[in-house]
Amino acid sequence: MASARSNLCILSVLLLAAVCDAHWGWWAPVGAPAAPPKPVEAILSEDFYSYTCPKATDVVKKVVLSILRKTEILPVASCGCDGSLLLNSTADNQAERDGFTNFLIRGIPEIDEIKEALEKVCPNTISCADILALAARDATAGVGGPSWPVYLGRRDSRVSRALDADTNLPFPSLNFTELVQNFAPKGFGAREMIVLSGSHTIGRTHCNGIGPNLYNYTGIDDLTNPALDSKFARVLKKKCPKGNRTNIVDMDRTKNLFDREYYKGVLNHKGVFISDLALIENTFGLRVVTELVAKSSSFFREFADAMVKMGNLSPLTGTEGEIRKHCQFVN
Repeated sequence: MASARSNLCILSVLLLAAVCDAHWGWWAPVGAPAAPPKPVEAILSEDFYSYTCPKATDVVKKVVLSILRKTEILPVASCGCDGSLLLNSTADNQAERDGFTNFLIRGIPEIDEIKEALEKVCPNTISCADILALAARDATAGVGGPSWPVYLGRRDSRVSRALDADTNLPFPSLNFTELVQNFAPKGFGAREMIVLSGSHTIGRTHCNGIGPNLYNYTGIDDLTNPALDSKFARVLKKKCPKGNRTNIVDMDRTKNLFDREYYKGVLNHKGVFISDLALIENTFGLRVVTELVAKSSSFFREFADAMVKMGNLSPLTGTEGEIRKHCQFVN
């Protein structure tokens, strides 16, 4: 939801909720229950490739776990949707991955590695969008997080525009009300927004999205977010000097584990983004974060449920789009 980008992370949930671009036109007041997810069982299914590529999910999981053994983090918590995030820019079009909110996104070569393995087993069969959805699930589980059912059968978009990402993706400087407003049209309520923010428990981010928290709070030059712990602010300023966009900062103290450490940091006023600290700027958000941080909380289950819902947002199916041969290029 912000320009938060984990190391080798295709995009945190907070950001990717909007990439799916499902215009449900539904508004949820703070604390209201979320709209029911769009029924996709008749469109997508867990066994979509059972005849055309029965080994597909096994191949994806095998490559994901192999990558996790070699690198710190693989794409975690990506919605899949239509795979438009993976496309390269062209001479006459700036793609989503090169937009401001997707600054220096990582992890695309790893998705290519998974696609290459699948092409050897089942050529021209598995969409890049489905690869993203499966990799998100398997990588999350692979670093200690929950697993969830992934409904398959998505097709790949032929279009990718930076303007779409920069228009729809919430910036890391949004307050609580603005975050709720951004998630609501996709059918997510305020609690789900807070749950999905928990994806920030994984990986690292560039200073690009941290700057407003340190040097330009509410648009005032050199003003640091007063909600930010002062000692933590000094640490962040050393890692992200004013004007620096490319240095990398850990999202929480256990960047390679999916756990509740992110929420602990938020409660201690150690959120790297303004949008992190915004989660506890009102009594509702503070109550939910306090609930989720407990070891006995339902965070993992709620996160898994939200990921299923996100993965089912207005997918391309049937004859829409295409099945790309290479995830970074249209056929």
